[in-house]
Amino acid sequence: MADQYAHSGEDKRPTETPVIRWEEPPEGPVLVLLDQTRLPAEEVELVCTDAPALVEAIRSLAVRGAPLLGIAGAYGVALAAARGFDVDEAAAALAGARPTAVNLAVGVRRALAAYRAALAEGGDGRRAAEAALAAARALHREDAEASARMAGHGLALLDELLPAGGHRILTHCNTGALVSGGEGTAFAVALAAHRAGRLRRLWVDETRPLLQGARLTAYEAARSGMAYTLLTDNAAGSLFAAGEVDAVLIGADRIAADGSVANKVGSYPLAVLARYHHVPFIVVAPVTTVDPDTPDGASIEVEQRPAHEVTEITAPQVPVAGVGGGIAVAPLGTQAYNPAFDVTPPELVTAIVTEEGAVSPVTSEALAELCARSRRVTMS
Repeated sequence: MADQYAHSGEDKRPTETPVIRWEEPPEGPVLVLLDQTRLPAEEVELVCTDAPALVEAIRSLAVRGAPLLGIAGAYGVALAAARGFDVDEAAAALAGARPTAVNLAVGVRRALAAYRAALAEGGDGRRAAEAALAAARALHREDAEASARMAGHGLALLDELLPAGGHRILTHCNTGALVSGGEGTAFAVALAAHRAGRLRRLWVDETRPLLQGARLTAYEAARSGMAYTLLTDNAAGSLFAAGEVDAVLIGADRIAADGSVANKVGSYPLAVLARYHHVPFIVVAPVTTVDPDTPDGASIEVEQRPAHEVTEITAPQVPVAGVGGGIAVAPLGTQAYNPAFDVTPPELVTAIVTEEGAVSPVTSEALAELCARSRRVTMS
């Protein structure tokens, strides 16, 4: 089950926003999430007491973003274990909640492996649940550390590609503290540039159909004191044509072995525009987003979202009329094509920045070496 209660946080910086946390009240452990569907109008927390509630939160995008989904998935396994539910069943449901985002399944597998290892060593259910929780907390901590390293590598790359400074960066969707254990992926790089005095302007795509850019990236940019401007997705072309974009920075939900990048729909057109206008197109994501088991972009399963996300618009505390709970902007019964992601081929990607460094040019061999290096660091 899930319960909601209001949480005030008007004076907090983005890094202080309680995006996800584990709590243990007297009635039993819970996973507390900042409900991102309610931003920026209000900060409301969603309290999950079981895996089905977390699955629904993931599917409704109350919790979202590749790194954070991995963290949430791991905590979800720990929650099921701590409350005595079927852990394998919970893990399967969590891993399948968003098929494109590989980090979700990675986080679930990590906590599940810790749980099973504790049982195999003769531990009881309580000790196995503790092992799963320890794995989730470790993943949470590691993601925060990875975020800081990605920001450093990304800023160094920007300074190398754009030595004149005064970076004008275009970003798509939301890749900040709201999707991470730290300050994010692509947004963390822009934030590092801002703090170094080298960000001239952050161009924020609104990101249709759910407006993650308008609602979430603008929210984080405003709270960080960044110079930012919001634009409709279909205005990006005119911005490039005017020479107002120095680099594009996006995140990723899955990176195939050949370097194909699945990210929020609308990313691929930006890559095409960037190539035509000779602007660097940079992907920022943790190594866990690279999936060596997915050989190429054609093999990435692209999630199809409900039609009402296109045929209706929603806003907190606004009267609704549509079948999906929003305000209808298309005739009743209108069909909609609504993929959650699109796939950008590696030849359009200038570089992929991870916590282990940047890969450029993007090739399957370079990505394989990056993943191997990351495994060696993890095992050492």
